[in-house]
Amino acid sequence: MSDPIEEAATAALSGGLIVIPTDTVHGIGTRPDDPAATAKLFAAKGRPRNLVLPVLVASRADAERVAVLDDRARALAGRFWPGPLSIVVPRAPWSAGWALGDDSATIAVRMPHHPLALAVLARTGPLAVTSANRSGEPTPATGAELQAVFGEAVDVYLCAEDPLEGRPSTVIDLTGPEFRVLRLGAIGEDDLRQALTHA
Repeated sequence: MSDPIEEAATAALSGGLIVIPTDTVHGIGTRPDDPAATAKLFAAKGRPRNLVLPVLVASRADAERVAVLDDRARALAGRFWPGPLSIVVPRAPWSAGWALGDDSATIAVRMPHHPLALAVLARTGPLAVTSANRSGEPTPATGAELQAVFGEAVDVYLCAEDPLEGRPSTVIDLTGPEFRVLRLGAIGEDDLRQALTHA
């Protein structure tokens, strides 16, 4: 009997597109270091390249490989990871050449809190993963709806049994001296501020 987690990991590492559940919504992703693979991801979503693809990781160690985390980023990761917080920081040398979008200096990184996502990421390493929807449209909650949207553009659908209707992750930018909330999602600004005051 085939292992769906292994199938998803193999497809992503081969440069294919996969759909996986996260703690917020389903995500669509691929390997981040292959320009042809990320081009397929932009095309499948109809996503403009000024919206840079975020990267999901299975561990803090993987985050430190792709991103430069300062004390503030480590404090937030320690408080909210795994969970619905994406942190925008400078890229580390390993990710410097990845074709994630127009901004080649920064990277948005997150460790999701979902066992299937973490199982795939543990096999693949970091993946470029964004919400599984056409750009500007709602994210489908079920596997059947996702397949209706993306069809054969996605190689492997690894979907949650129950509909996913979570709120998107909060996105915080730590590239400047003061933090900026780029998108308010599941984590509120007061919670972020409280975590940072103890950093």
